[in-house]
Amino acid sequence: MNLELRQLRYFVAVAEELHFGKAALRLHMTQPPLSQTIQGLEELLGAPLFARSRRAVELTPAGQALLPEARRILAASAALPALVRRAAGGEAGRLSLAFVSSADYSVLPPFLRSYRAAFPQVRIALQEATSDVQIDELLHGRIDAGLLIPPLPDKARLELDYLKVLTEPLIAALPAGLAGTGGDAPVSLAELAPLPLIIFPRPIAPALHDAILACFRAAGVTPEIGQEAIQMQTIVSLVSAGMGMALVPQSVSNLMRPGVEYRALRDAAPQVETGLAWRRDAVSPVLQGFLDLLRKNTDADPPDA
Repeated sequence: MNLELRQLRYFVAVAEELHFGKAALRLHMTQPPLSQTIQGLEELLGAPLFARSRRAVELTPAGQALLPEARRILAASAALPALVRRAAGGEAGRLSLAFVSSADYSVLPPFLRSYRAAFPQVRIALQEATSDVQIDELLHGRIDAGLLIPPLPDKARLELDYLKVLTEPLIAALPAGLAGTGGDAPVSLAELAPLPLIIFPRPIAPALHDAILACFRAAGVTPEIGQEAIQMQTIVSLVSAGMGMALVPQSVSNLMRPGVEYRALRDAAPQVETGLAWRRDAVSPVLQGFLDLLRKNTDADPPDA
């Protein structure tokens, strides 16, 4: 079937006017080619669309069924140029974004609010994943971008670009009532030495794992690793259960759990970085719009969680 939009436009005009002559005037054409086009459409569809008499033109049941569908198709076709322009300008489409769990308590919510306000017609597919998983997904082109904790492996640097988004200190997440002094006073790692350490496995987050252990070494403390967990929520839950303590990025203090206290460190606290990675050869206008907005927000003051 070779159905043309022109045929549907002619059909809708006749159906709304119920008069071939008036429809021809509306379409700025003569009546004979209009009648021929309608006859050709009826032959193509295999059913009469109009009941014709000398006095009146009426829609047949087949014509009545076709009319709303013809209007819908014509409206959709009329919207195509604007849709294509929006997609070409990054204003419509789909963005797949992965993020480490700590970003959910810092940069992710405000950036998503800003992006949704600027690009309301872009569909965002979110996926929580550890940094190593994100890098693999990026290298295989399964996601557009990822909020992760650097550094990127040497092989990944050949194919991925990276933008620093946030730098924040580590703080202590402690079981409530076991923090020594009361209130919000900073604590030292020496005070916390008896508590088992809950930490990310090194293969999952090597930079964060090493920064945490280096912090203890600098304080002259050798921690006992009690548990390993790959999600920030799980680590905080284990602290809440009294299984030990953890060093977490400062923004994780926005994750409130009963039985958990967050304290700054009196020791020198290492800084933890979060950034966005994406494929260097990515050409998606949607991704480019996201990057432009992220750069603009990153150049300004860091967003509040």
